[in-house]
Amino acid sequence: MIFILLALAAAQASGHAATRTPAQAGPLDIRTDRLQRCIALAQTDPAAARAEAARWRIAGGRFAARECAGLAFAAEKAWPAAAGEFEEAARAAQIAKNAGAATYWAQAGNAWLAAADPAKARAALDSALTAGTLTGLPLGEAQLDHARALVATGDLESARTDIDLALTNAADDPLAWLLSATLARREGNPARAKTDIGEALKRSADDASVQLEAGNIAALAGDEDGARAAWGQAARLAPDTPVGRSAVTALKQFDGQASAPRPSTPIGR
Repeated sequence: MIFILLALAAAQASGHAATRTPAQAGPLDIRTDRLQRCIALAQTDPAAARAEAARWRIAGGRFAARECAGLAFAAEKAWPAAAGEFEEAARAAQIAKNAGAATYWAQAGNAWLAAADPAKARAALDSALTAGTLTGLPLGEAQLDHARALVATGDLESARTDIDLALTNAADDPLAWLLSATLARREGNPARAKTDIGEALKRSADDASVQLEAGNIAALAGDEDGARAAWGQAARLAPDTPVGRSAVTALKQFDGQASAPRPSTPIGR
């Protein structure tokens, strides 16, 4: 999660610089530099970054200072607090008619997903997407997060639409292919599931979650060797995590039985 938030923050910071006019270069250079320093500080010393954000907000930092605080909270995995800061940043940017508001809403949505609050995530991401200012990879990531929120609230049909859009705008993101494969399996579309998990494996074969789902899809197809191999890899890659433990549990079905393999219980999908 923090990687996505930091990537969005970097795009936002560079966007401040890219849209400045020569007459504005001085003040905006200062603001952009301060934001970049705060982003870096949030990764190494979140408490110091929060203190810096508070000073900056008092000094008139507005939405940039709020984003700094949000990133600091995110680094500490204080997800509701992070989401709240990003939402305040978005509102302040909207008042200032700053196009970066959509990015802040997207950051808020991502943080609410990490906080396991898909309803609030969906609301924030609705605001991000309806703004119409996100493009390229940031748009694809917001569409992907919106799909995740929809899956979590049971709206699989709408989630499929969002994931297909995300696969266009964020085609290099293995998570997009993983979620598409998982959703296809849940939709009863094994051919699509197999194709999409193959794309995820091309991009991130060392991700235990990808291997776990590859095993699930192989199991659904009755491919015992494929299921064993993928689940075994997931267990080796992440032995002390819920994903790894789920893979180990799935492998136990092969102990002393000859029945067809069964998919494991999905983790957070």
